[in-house]
Amino acid sequence: MKFDGFLKVYREDRDDEDLHEEEEQEGVLPPLAVKQPLDLREMKATERFTRPSPRYTEASLVKKLEELGIGRPSTYAPTITTIQKRAYVEKRDKEGVKREFRILILKSDKIEKTADTENTGAEKAKLFPTDLGMIVTDFLNQYFDSVMDYGFTAKIEGEFDEIANGNKVWNKMLNEFYNPFHKDVENTLEKAERVKGERQLGTDAATGKPIVARMGRFGPMIQIGSVEDEEKPRFAKLKNTQSIETITMDEAMELFKLPRNPGLFEGEEVVVNIGRFGPYASHAKQFYSLKKEMDPYTVELEEVAPLIVEKRTAKSERTIKVFEKEKIQILKGPYGPYIKQGLRNFKIPKERIDAAADITVEEAKAIIEDVKANPPKKKAAAGRKKKSE
Repeated sequence: MKFDGFLKVYREDRDDEDLHEEEEQEGVLPPLAVKQPLDLREMKATERFTRPSPRYTEASLVKKLEELGIGRPSTYAPTITTIQKRAYVEKRDKEGVKREFRILILKSDKIEKTADTENTGAEKAKLFPTDLGMIVTDFLNQYFDSVMDYGFTAKIEGEFDEIANGNKVWNKMLNEFYNPFHKDVENTLEKAERVKGERQLGTDAATGKPIVARMGRFGPMIQIGSVEDEEKPRFAKLKNTQSIETITMDEAMELFKLPRNPGLFEGEEVVVNIGRFGPYASHAKQFYSLKKEMDPYTVELEEVAPLIVEKRTAKSERTIKVFEKEKIQILKGPYGPYIKQGLRNFKIPKERIDAAADITVEEAKAIIEDVKANPPKKKAAAGRKKKSE
């Protein structure tokens, strides 16, 4: 290629991040002259693997929607936002894995065999379907296949245009859609079973109980045993990078290593586990959330102990007073001192803020009862007009 023109800055068929350096040069010949004799100096054969299509980014998904005739420019952003809010799709990075490939070089009538490694499967800021998204999609495909067809939305969009142009009667069009759709809904409510998204993985060698990967109340999980058993089933939450569709038996059993005890700190046992709100460490009847970079399955005491000290210090600095028996605390907040009882916070009157440390348990109880009896009025939504206007 003597002049690459627009190819210098633009390649329509690939995203920049998915285009490897060696692929850019593949098939491009060096400068040659007519009838120039060519001598074989070296022939190189490199093993290559089929690459799956890259996952969608928000931009490439919009492009695909345009190609399929689904939606309009005004609906693209809300659609992508909705599927993420409902946890059908998540935007994240994916680490690549090392893979070995073979290289054969023919030179001077001899073949040399070598091997090298490459990083494959890495994705950055791409959209990944969640277990919930796949289960919902399978359910809709099973019971509402006509609506899930790619051509359905494009067809409806075309009919809307015909209505706008006066070529179609709107109520007739709606009846043609709604009547069969209503029958599908009634049929689904009558016959469809509750979807669990279960996948059988095998049997627990120790107990002989079945092991399944399924959706639970708080997300995808592994279950050993059945609710019908006399003994309560055991549960373990999947990691963010794991999926019901792909998790193996060995990976599932690894999840049951929690809770684990990395050691003793200040004479008390430290326990690491995963709860409803994520990984945490418990120590002396107190709970401390682990940092994002800490893996609960591998984190050691040397990492957890400084975290406990740090969070305990931060908590003590924000604690003004504690009434243990009544489970009432007076704490420092970003907007000043406040009272906390259980999970609820109570505002301290302005005249007592400066003397928050002197508040007695009786005064704290009185403030709590007063706030409960006279809850603060909620502010009206911004931009709401009064009826008198």
